Amino acid sequence: MNVFSSVILAVQMLAALGMIGLILIQHGKGADMGASFGGGSSGSLFGASGSANFLSRSTAALATVFFVATLALAYMSNSRPASAGSVLENAPVSAPAPAQTIPATGAPEATTGAPAAPAAEVPAAGAEGAAQIPTK
Repeated sequence: MNVFSSVILAVQMLAALGMIGLILIQHGKGADMGASFGGGSSGSLFGASGSANFLSRSTAALATVFFVATLALAYMSNSRPASAGSVLENAPVSAPAPAQTIPATGAPEATTGAPAAPAAEVPAAGAEGAAQIPTK
């Protein structure tokens, strides 16, 4: 089944690349008007209007192949048996890491016995911005 889905995926990618190439070499709607005034496309490989029919039909055929391959891949992905629960229920459980303690600022040092420096006061949120607002 895995090989079959790989083959379908390869066919889908080739069809997509082929469609991109065919769409890029097609002329726009305004290009036909230039040919009617002597644009010189009548001497092309497919004739005056043959390239438009050939390229549009080839693009339609590749689009059909692309959509069929897409539907086949979607069907094959949904036909797999569903697991009997959530993905999180099947996840391996590991022990939580031990919490690290962070020393408090301003606490006295236990080894030196020196008095601790006073903790710096933290300004309230937005105090800097409030000082910059001009008042009347």
